Amino acid sequence: MRVLFATTAKPMGTEATPGCFWRGLRLLAVDSTCWDVADSPANEAAFGRPGNSRGHDKAGFPQVRMACLIEVGTHLVLDAELAGCRTGEVTLVSRLPRSCGTGELVLADREFLGVPMWRAFTDSGADLLWRVPANRVLPVERVLRDGSWLSRIHAHTDRAHRDPVTVRVVAYQLHGTGREGENYRLVTTLLDARRHPARQLAALYQERWEAEAVFAELKTHQRGAHVVLTSKTPDGVLQQIWAHLLVHQALRELMVRTAATRGLDADRVSFTETLRSARRSVTVTPGSFSP
Repeated sequence: MRVLFATTAKPMGTEATPGCFWRGLRLLAVDSTCWDVADSPANEAAFGRPGNSRGHDKAGFPQVRMACLIEVGTHLVLDAELAGCRTGEVTLVSRLPRSCGTGELVLADREFLGVPMWRAFTDSGADLLWRVPANRVLPVERVLRDGSWLSRIHAHTDRAHRDPVTVRVVAYQLHGTGREGENYRLVTTLLDARRHPARQLAALYQERWEAEAVFAELKTHQRGAHVVLTSKTPDGVLQQIWAHLLVHQALRELMVRTAATRGLDADRVSFTETLRSARRSVTVTPGSFSP
């Protein structure tokens, strides 16, 4: 299943696909989520069980952590990494630069900002636009025409600050939202304020939340809300997740093609209606598929 996914997971968006490109850069996002899996000794040994925030007991089910690289405009998952919940999301996301390249802009949330991860992605040729943790100090080296500024970040291990990475900082506040007045800071590899204005970058960053929509499609609509993956063996669990990714890929490709023929944004096509239509169109003869 994993090999089949890796073989078929390709970007579909073109310059004409709404939401897929910005100033010639293909928009991608990275994020992670967890799947609840069947409560069996084998699954718990392989994947682990997270702690319970309400006390010292552990959660009801073992969990698999999944990190994904997503094409923002089409919601296609281009690459994924799976591991037990004891493996951190930063570790999993650090394996995804293999599927990035020149001409792409990767969006990510603040927990992923670190010099090793940053360099792993930039070494692929991709540009980056990532949020900054609130406590991160970003000294002003040069203020640019749009109010953004150039700064440097350092790895935690670089205590002498001998090997910095130059970044551009965009600071802003959101208004007219539930987070009124909250301060946001982004760092980016796009250092030219004339070609890539700060106001546009701030607006563009909101596209990162498309990753959450993809996880909702996979886990809430396709799998089913509060549904636990049924396999009691680790191999079976992984097979189920890769199968879900393949089904999601097929549905999203259908949606992108349908939207393109009608000149629509793929976001205007309902994922749940597409899923229902696909289920209705599949006729299963008893015995034609194994359980």
